[in-house]
Amino acid sequence: MLTVADLGIVREVKFDGDQPTVVITPTYSGCPAMNEIEQNILQKLKAEGVENAKVKTVLHPAWTTDWMTEEGKRKLKEYGIAPPEGSSADKSVLFGKPKQVQCPHCGSKNTQMVSQFGSTACKALHKCLDCQEPFDYFKCI
Repeated sequence: MLTVADLGIVREVKFDGDQPTVVITPTYSGCPAMNEIEQNILQKLKAEGVENAKVKTVLHPAWTTDWMTEEGKRKLKEYGIAPPEGSSADKSVLFGKPKQVQCPHCGSKNTQMVSQFGSTACKALHKCLDCQEPFDYFKCI
């Protein structure tokens, strides 16, 4: 449903002769999905006839939600996960008010955060106060 390119995890593809190296950056430095992502990239390349590819994980510069594509944000919303709103870090805490995240189910901004951490560390759990549906919000980083 969502590709690593949509998420902005794939940073570049380098070539050393005929050997490609796919450079990736995790959404969080401790992301437990990175090994699976690396294996999936290698399997997909192999299925396309690229036998000698490598995947290199880099932590600098740190991944940011600014790297997500608009298509990726649209796909998240269609799946029921509120995409990051705005750019990079959420500064609403500086002003003493909670961020109003749009519900991906009904579109209401009458929502509240239930937990800073949702199904994964990169998401927060929210609830819509209008349709009463819970949803994950992909945090701005």
